[in-house]
Amino acid sequence: MNLASEAGVATKIRRMADRVRWGHPAFARHGIDPCRLAIEGDPESPEAFSFLVLGDSGTGLHRRDTPQRRVAEQLLAHGTDARFLLHTGDVVYQVGSSEQYPDNFIRPYREWLVGGEDWRRLRYDRLVFRVPFLPVLGNHDYYDLPLPLGLLAGLTAPPRRLLRAWLDLDVGWHGSYVGQAWARAFLDGIGAVPEADLGEHLESTRTATVDGARCLLYRPGRFTRLPHRHYTFRWAGVDVFALDSNTFNQPLPAGSDDRELRERRQRLDAERAAMLLSLGPLSGDEDARDDRATKAEQLDEQIRDIEKQLSGGPMAVDETQLDWFADALIASWHNPAVRGRLLVLHHPPYVTEVSKWDQGQTLAVRAQLRRVLDRVAAALGDLPAGRPLLDLAFSGHAHCLELLDTGDTGHGDACIPWAICGGSGYSLRRQRPEGPELLEGPAGAERVVARSRLFLGRSGRGSALRRAYSALRVEVAAGTPLKLTLVPLVAEKAQGEWRPYRGAGITL
Repeated sequence: MNLASEAGVATKIRRMADRVRWGHPAFARHGIDPCRLAIEGDPESPEAFSFLVLGDSGTGLHRRDTPQRRVAEQLLAHGTDARFLLHTGDVVYQVGSSEQYPDNFIRPYREWLVGGEDWRRLRYDRLVFRVPFLPVLGNHDYYDLPLPLGLLAGLTAPPRRLLRAWLDLDVGWHGSYVGQAWARAFLDGIGAVPEADLGEHLESTRTATVDGARCLLYRPGRFTRLPHRHYTFRWAGVDVFALDSNTFNQPLPAGSDDRELRERRQRLDAERAAMLLSLGPLSGDEDARDDRATKAEQLDEQIRDIEKQLSGGPMAVDETQLDWFADALIASWHNPAVRGRLLVLHHPPYVTEVSKWDQGQTLAVRAQLRRVLDRVAAALGDLPAGRPLLDLAFSGHAHCLELLDTGDTGHGDACIPWAICGGSGYSLRRQRPEGPELLEGPAGAERVVARSRLFLGRSGRGSALRRAYSALRVEVAAGTPLKLTLVPLVAEKAQGEWRPYRGAGITL
């Protein structure tokens, strides 16, 4: 049995649209851009600034010395001047439930929250951030619980403590209700605003103007939310585009010749069954539980990916979101006030982490983004003057910190640096044994399309095992063209001890 269930693409789109009254005529009537926000204090000039990035963080597996908290302390030490925080998704595990926000999100990041010194009294749906906290949805933020597992997880306290000694499922009574908990934590939920009060609500919250359109104003230290699950904002002349990749990551169907895929599914099922049969109590060893959780989640994700390929149903792609991104990126390139462009989404199109690099979802996101960026490149012609369409892109999902560069892919995604920031607290993964170069093309005629130049995650074995949990500080230099420096923020554990990480910043 999978540890989680997942709604279809159409259901995700519909539920999220209802929560923000997507397409309501009041937006057009008031001249409001429904996917844009402005952050209070934007200097609107090309000055230097920094921001932080984290992802795949929201674990409750560690009850004492938690890696997530270690990374949060790195963020605090290096982020006193950060203008905002980007989160690449999977804010809480395992199933994005509102029950998991107090321990898995509010507690570890309490210093970033107004009233965080008394974090137990904070409501997950009324959080006020001292610095703008800007997440995208991860797959776990959308997950729900199969009914039998929900009943098991919700039993009385003694059986749950007993179960934790074998495998801590890190779940509560229920799941996310198709992303509802994430939406209540981070979206401006105008779906709950009565029709009679909608105009007044929009007047009081959409008080900023960017590029001639009204938009939501994000005010640090005040109760503020995001306008939609995909959105854009600008700071100091840099446009940031945030996408929900959960609605364009459906793998291509396997087709009639699916024998190899079914055999792989059988092998993974057998491996998972053997792992569950071998479980025994671990006498409080959190590292051993983390190892089990790593293996269990990796197997579940690989099996779920194959199931999507074998489903045989029609392809479902969020064309509305992808069209919005293409149009917004084209407009950004035509805007002389913009000096750079960044992208953030959960699923990486390029990664060398062992369990994600060849998944159907990874390849699907690559294909969909290429289709969009090809359209943008065609519309711009020679406008970029040799620059990539994006100065830097961030994703999570792969539990590591990695920096890759795409080469001449033959598409609009050529020469884009990708930072995979998915190692901020949950179980870490290794780099694939095939190495740092990603190949593409027919057998015998493959070509390199991306190369990894930094990978931090799980490495070594036995007494040499190292776990490098991570986040990023991104420093943006003043002026044009855009110059970026990435500073890894790493909490590394080896031989049961936390050790300092010594790594220099990387200038792009």
